[in-house]
Formats: sequence, structure tokens, C-alpha cells
Amino acid sequence: MPDTIRTRSSQDAVLPRGVTDPLLWRSAYDVAAAHRPDAGGRCSSLLCAGVPAPCEPLTVARRAMRLAGDASRRADHGGSDGRPAGKQRRAA
Repeated sequence: MPDTIRTRSSQDAVLPRGVTDPLLWRSAYDVAAAHRPDAGGRCSSLLCAGVPAPCEPLTVARRAMRLAGDASRRADHGGSDGRPAGKQRRAA
């Protein structure tokens, strides 16, 4: 049986400090990663067929990331133990 398990880029991303909806943030992060502009300034996703960046999915993904919490402040060693968010323990 072929290996069908795929790793999404959000699984390795550290959640920004202040994110209150990790599922929304990670889903939006994956959409944003799939719709990054190429060197010519066009969306690299096959779904957008070379639309100038930022495409609508990228714009909506960025908005969702902002709505999920404060994406401007990244988690640092002061508020994190340095491990990716999936490996961190939550305080009780």
C-alpha cells in the first residue's frame, strides 16, 4: 500500500503568541503556504492559474490568521519552551 500520510506545513510551524483558535490558524497557514507568489509575482497554486498575487485565497487565509489571534507577535523563548506547538504542554 502506498504511503498516503502527508505532512502539512502548519504541523511544523510554531503558533504565534495570542492565537486563540489554533485549528483556524493552522488551516489558514496551509492555504497561505499553497498560494505563495512565485518569482514573477503570480500565485504558484494550480487552482489560481497564474493570477497576480495576492490571490483571493491568500488574502482570505491572511485574514483568517489574523482572526485566529495576534499573528504579529511570534512565540519566543519567554512564552514557549522552544518546541513546536504540537509538542508543547498546556498549563492546567
